[in-house]
Amino acid sequence: MNKATGAIVAIIVIVIVAVGGYAIFHKSSKTTPSSREIFWARSHSYSNSYGSSYGSTSTPSASTSTTSSTKPVNNAILITKSSSSAGQYLASPSGMTLYTYSSDSKNTSNCTSSCLSLWPAYVDNGPTTGLPSNVGTIKRADNGQTQYTYKGMPLYFYTGDKAAGQVNGNGVAGFSVAKP
Repeated sequence: MNKATGAIVAIIVIVIVAVGGYAIFHKSSKTTPSSREIFWARSHSYSNSYGSSYGSTSTPSASTSTTSSTKPVNNAILITKSSSSAGQYLASPSGMTLYTYSSDSKNTSNCTSSCLSLWPAYVDNGPTTGLPSNVGTIKRADNGQTQYTYKGMPLYFYTGDKAAGQVNGNGVAGFSVAKP
């Protein structure tokens, strides 16, 4: 191999390494769309017992594992996400998975006391008017909080989900991811 051929081979190797490194870095730092997110909004502030609070100027977190086909709406109540293990499911605006409980009935929560310590209710502290279609609220009998429902089924978080997009509670103790 002469010097010119060796130089060309070295340049090709450098280009391949540079392009490969860029592709790896670019893929790991960019969020790719894996589901369609739907933002449902209403005109007041609310908070939930899972440590999230949303005011009239807040915007859902950009750290979720999906992207939106539309711009985020302030005061969103629910978004839809998907995972390979759970399919499409409902989540809070911050991307935390929401669950329903098989022991609940329409507009009635049967998750109380120790159940709530593992499965915090998705609660609302604002006015309960102007809710989007299929979204409602119930007044909890145990503590008087206003809990969100979807198609009448109370919604919960799971304390075992430590980050947005986790579905660790799916199929645990009668709880399943809330389906749109």
